[in-house]
Amino acid sequence: MEPTLQHIRDAAARIAPYIHRTPVLTCATLDHMAGTRLFFKCENLQKVGAFKMRGAANAVAQLDPKAAAHGVATHSSGNHGAALALAARLMGISAYVVMPNNAAAIKKQAVAGYGAEITWCEPTIASRDEFLSAVVQRTGATVIHPYNNERIIAGQGTAALELLDEIDALDVLITPVGGGGLISGSAIAAKSLNPKIRIIGVEPEGADDARRSLAAGALVLPMSPASIADGLLAPLGDKTFAIIRSYVDDIVAVSESAIAHAMRTVWERMKIIIEPSSAVTVAAILEGKVDVAGRRCGIILSGGNVDLDRLPWGQ
Repeated sequence: MEPTLQHIRDAAARIAPYIHRTPVLTCATLDHMAGTRLFFKCENLQKVGAFKMRGAANAVAQLDPKAAAHGVATHSSGNHGAALALAARLMGISAYVVMPNNAAAIKKQAVAGYGAEITWCEPTIASRDEFLSAVVQRTGATVIHPYNNERIIAGQGTAALELLDEIDALDVLITPVGGGGLISGSAIAAKSLNPKIRIIGVEPEGADDARRSLAAGALVLPMSPASIADGLLAPLGDKTFAIIRSYVDDIVAVSESAIAHAMRTVWERMKIIIEPSSAVTVAAILEGKVDVAGRRCGIILSGGNVDLDRLPWGQ
């Protein structure tokens, strides 16, 4: 069943003890660059450094005791795995995470640090699925998909719910797009509260399957996706794509150089750390892919987990 605004409101109440209500920041310099007012929902300051904690907490909190006794399992390049590990630890159950062996070092450390048992796999969807099946067969754990899961989607929508509760009369809401959980939950929350708001998704040019899928009206699988925005390489799911088709107005793609420039601009001007997957939203504005001039614009900064040894700009 597709999540509703009420599911998102219920999720917000359910996960309140386990998450931060993150701040909304503004920046006069970026306002000047964009020609409008920008409001940044800072999920880079969320527990585990990413919005993923919201969905993970919502999903784990709704497990029945019999299922919870066997723990939870997932595959993840990092942020969802860390979130699921922490949510499981806070609720006293086990977590098993299948991770690609090329995941960012900081994300590997986070998943391990929150107490998950990690299984390494090759960086392909097929390898992830194969190893996750083996883990589930061995442990009996419940699979919590990173994004193609109604409880995950409802949990992710709570970030937009908080933003819209705090900031009145937004004309546009911009979020990153990877597997689609964040934009799906955000779009349901935002459009339910204000049907006139425009929902814009952003992804890297090297992993633009969501943009092509929306244009085609059917799921288009990514072909060897590659980007410094490593959290946005996953393909859309059938559940997230259905919601995107119903609620999202447009999806745009941005260049690698624009992502790096936007990330550096936010670091320098806002004095906060965001990861490349967050920076795509700002890149879309600075690169002129989204016209926000004169429109009050909300932006979800999805995470701040950066491998400082691999910064995407010169020394």
